[in-house]
Amino acid sequence: MSEPTRRLRIETLADQGNESDLRDTTPAERLGMMWQLTLDAWALMGEDDAELPLPRHVGRVVRRKR
Repeated sequence: MSEPTRRLRIETLADQGNESDLRDTTPAERLGMMWQLTLDAWALMGEDDAELPLPRHVGRVVRRKR
């Protein structure tokens, strides 16, 4: 089985924001695209699991006003 071909687009910073192909996508579709990039990056680092458990010991400190 061969790898699917992908179209690569290189643009300058001045050209950013004019992409018409992403204009018709939903936020969920864009997130799905980013998730695939995340999985690919983790695979390049040699990691198997990109979904590491989130820390559940997060807290917040609220200080008194003086």
